[in-house]
Amino acid sequence: IYEHSLRKGKPFIAINCVAIPEGLLESELFGHEKGAFTGATAQKKGKFELADGGTVFLDEIGDMPMATQAKLLRALQEKEFERVGGSNPIRVDVRFIAATNKNLPQLIKEGKFREDLYFRLNVFSISLPPLRERREDISLLASYFLEKSPKPAKLSAAALQVLIGYNWSGNVRELKNIIERASIMSEDGLIDIHHLPENIRKGTEKMVSSINDDLPLDER
Repeated sequence: IYEHSLRKGKPFIAINCVAIPEGLLESELFGHEKGAFTGATAQKKGKFELADGGTVFLDEIGDMPMATQAKLLRALQEKEFERVGGSNPIRVDVRFIAATNKNLPQLIKEGKFREDLYFRLNVFSISLPPLRERREDISLLASYFLEKSPKPAKLSAAALQVLIGYNWSGNVRELKNIIERASIMSEDGLIDIHHLPENIRKGTEKMVSSINDDLPLDER
């Protein structure tokens, strides 16, 4: 989205809402003034301020603490915020992209996600199905990851069929790791079935066996 937008070339700041401890998340987003809390020995600009004119990507927003959600909502609505420990409003021009693997409407019912923040963010939503529901993408993604691999390699037709048949509970991240591992282990730049992890091979065998069990004997 960023690469094909009018904001391409301007700041792109990605924030993993899970990786940052709850007590530091507000400071990371909005920045802080010197002396705002113990250890704040100097003024620090937050991610939002650094992204002025560009894009902020809020990954795993479903795990953002409720207290921070309220402050994020205000920043989205007013397009301004204050650093932690500060009183001067800071205005920014930022486009926000948020992603989550959580069911936000369900979290709203459970009181774990603000409904008003959900509707403020949900201007244009894109639902990305799990990899097992779009197996036609596996070949393209594998080729892309191989192009980025430090060791040049290609997939054999048999290895590709195994990848297409696997269930991919870890989705694209799992596929990326498997491709990187297989390329390192490959000989002569060709990834074959024996270069794939055992769980990938066995997972495919179980799926094929299950499909065969459902077929009439004369069709197996």
